[in-house]
Amino acid sequence: MAAAGVVSGKIIYEQEGVYIHSSCGKTNDQDSLISGILRVLEKDAEVIVDWRPLDDALDSSSILYARKDSSSVVEWTQAPKERGHRGSEHLNSYEAEWDMVNTVSFKRKPHTNGDAPSHRNEKSKWSFLFSLTDLKSIKQNKEGMGWSYLVFCLKDDVVLPALHFHQGDSKLLIESLEKYVVLCESPQDKRTFLVNCQNKSLSQSFENLLDEPAYGLIQKIKKDPYTATMIGFSKVTNYIFDSLRGSDPSTHHRPPSEMADFLSDAIPGLKINQQEEPGFEVITRIDLGERPIVQRREPVSLEEWTKNIDSEGRILNVDNMKQMIFRGGLSHALRKQAWKFLLGYFPWDSTKEERTQLQKQKTDEYFRMKLQWKSVSQEQEKRNSRLRDYRSLIEKDVNRTDRTNKFYEGQDNPGLILLHDILMTYCMYDFDLGYVQGMSDLLSPLLYVMENEVDAFWCFASYMDQMHQNFEEQMQGMKTQLIQLSTLLRLLDSGFCSYLESQDSGYLYFCFRWLLIRFKREFSFLDILRLWEVMWTELPCKNFHLLLCCAILESEKQQIMEKHYGFNEILKHINELSMKIDVEDILCKAEAISLQMVKCKELPQAVCEILGLQDSDVTTPDSDVDEEENVGMTPFPTSAFQSNALPTLAASGVRGDSPTQTSASSDGCRLTPA
Repeated sequence: MAAAGVVSGKIIYEQEGVYIHSSCGKTNDQDSLISGILRVLEKDAEVIVDWRPLDDALDSSSILYARKDSSSVVEWTQAPKERGHRGSEHLNSYEAEWDMVNTVSFKRKPHTNGDAPSHRNEKSKWSFLFSLTDLKSIKQNKEGMGWSYLVFCLKDDVVLPALHFHQGDSKLLIESLEKYVVLCESPQDKRTFLVNCQNKSLSQSFENLLDEPAYGLIQKIKKDPYTATMIGFSKVTNYIFDSLRGSDPSTHHRPPSEMADFLSDAIPGLKINQQEEPGFEVITRIDLGERPIVQRREPVSLEEWTKNIDSEGRILNVDNMKQMIFRGGLSHALRKQAWKFLLGYFPWDSTKEERTQLQKQKTDEYFRMKLQWKSVSQEQEKRNSRLRDYRSLIEKDVNRTDRTNKFYEGQDNPGLILLHDILMTYCMYDFDLGYVQGMSDLLSPLLYVMENEVDAFWCFASYMDQMHQNFEEQMQGMKTQLIQLSTLLRLLDSGFCSYLESQDSGYLYFCFRWLLIRFKREFSFLDILRLWEVMWTELPCKNFHLLLCCAILESEKQQIMEKHYGFNEILKHINELSMKIDVEDILCKAEAISLQMVKCKELPQAVCEILGLQDSDVTTPDSDVDEEENVGMTPFPTSAFQSNALPTLAASGVRGDSPTQTSASSDGCRLTPA
């Protein structure tokens, strides 16, 4: 078996005696049978299928381009042209000493997938390799035809030569590929497997649900609720019920409530029973008052930002600056600078000189952590299963994060390598948490804005301080947020909450992805930049992101209730909102809800705690009249989030003594956590 010069990477499958019949069966000439080696390799988060004639098995340099060797401290060498472009400024900077760890060089592939590279040997014209992400389908031979063969068809409709297995069948190859892709039998042709590749962009995989057996889905939900929820709920149709029920026809008429119970049981720690949770208080019906209309301003300009900086570089009037950012966001030219303050990487009261020193210190700290994992040899990694698992998961996720964005698209993209390196370094920074799927989504916009590895890392570390509980194994952060969201939604519209509960959707699982990665998959990439910077101001109240959820649900309430959506349809409808939500409209609605609650004189203590409101904010709502006039608010008579009047409940479940109010306000009653 030829081994020298083989394409570098981990060999998953290797088989000699795999032939191409170049004459297509028209002649029995032995020269028409080209013997070769077929390999499947893992290399840098990519799975490659490679076939070449035996004569060429010793030379792969012209086919596969150089990529990083994860076992080496010095992974890359900087190309001369690249070094020249960086100039003397870089050589004198504090980053220069870290070049041995940080420099990156890229080489183009000499050919595209499916094309035959040029070799001296005539047989070489049949050589091919392709990434598994480019595979569309696999066609098998008919039974009883002698040698088994497979035909690969790529997504650009390139059909590769049939591979004939003279020394064994093709089952082992299929089994190897199924570790990385889901193969489904084509409904039109039982000999053809259609490929649903798991290494696609994550944005696509959110839409390509459940093309796998019921058992696999159930095990995924139990083993990894994050991934199962983020991916599994993306395209919820009646198939979700069929999948969960299994193939037994006698079970096909189980009620949706049973499926909802299964989901709540399968995701441990997320089952919410308000009546059984300790420390709940009774929220009686209250009048939330008129909902104001809020107008937003233009993004903060570079001129406005500069006017608020003193001679030493300190930001003046920080509270006013945060208000301006909350009202309108930032112009893109400002983001690279302002986000460092919003995320806590730079102190608001720091001078320019202090920030320069801080960056130098943080650069040293970052590269020391980066060196820790880059200096781990392959032998060491074999005995470190956690690091090995982190690396594998990161490589898979990076390869499918925001690949439609120009900053991350294409092969040999420096953005992808920096995503990988920052996430690996974060595992050294917080080894207890390490890497959990979804974290690459939080990093991607930060790196896009910062365009700097070190700054992106420390901004990401600060963001993860806020988001840490979302990714912890016990999922306490997610449970708490779902309970809090339920509390707010019940106060705003008890009728809608009752409807959701009647459809076994009261646990609000359809909001899971919103909360987990802060709406990253619900808005366009540029809208997420705006949304996140507004939320980072921590205005106008604590947990503003929960009011954003309420605002989105308010916008969809009418359609959900009027069309009598059930459990399945609600999940499907909410997921299909992705990329269709107007960010400015939702920000206005969420702020209006917050102002409506602040002005309420009888806001329940549980809600005050969720939103971080002081008693004075609630009991003296008219104290900020001048402020309200400054933000362009005008009242309108009725809230879009109304419900029919319901009797008020006491803790025992009997009618309370409070009179029912039927004003144009939102109302609610429930047992909620104190």
